[in-house]
Amino acid sequence: MIELMMALVLAGNGVAAGVFAGTVLGGVPLLMSLSPEGYVHAHRFLATRYDPFMPVTLAASALIDAVLAFTAPTGTARLLYGLAGVVLLGVMTVSVTKTVPINRWIVTLTPQTMPDDWDNADPRRDWQRWNAVRSSLCVLGLLINLAALTTAWS
Repeated sequence: MIELMMALVLAGNGVAAGVFAGTVLGGVPLLMSLSPEGYVHAHRFLATRYDPFMPVTLAASALIDAVLAFTAPTGTARLLYGLAGVVLLGVMTVSVTKTVPINRWIVTLTPQTMPDDWDNADPRRDWQRWNAVRSSLCVLGLLINLAALTTAWS
């Protein structure tokens, strides 16, 4: 059972890190290059596709890390799985407090109902910054999970 959990946490964390990396490398540059109306249209399309997949994937990975923090075969692995779980909770915290509120606001807009003060309201820079933070944390969590796996049977 422990081996299955180790595989599942790597798969879940790896998929999440891959989605975030793809967003940083491709999605963000595209969104930043669009007109405000094009941005709203594209962001609405993307934001509705990742929910609830990403929250479930991250929560399941963090939960499995928490279980492995108590059940992994070595003390070092337990410590690393616990740390990875905390890092993934950081990803979720950034998402819930920073990027998801932006996503929810953008989903309420249409290219025809843009705010008059768009230049002051444009959330792209904030979203870009916080997405980079959560993406970096997610990759860090994956690296820690990989380290935990390599020490689990040492």
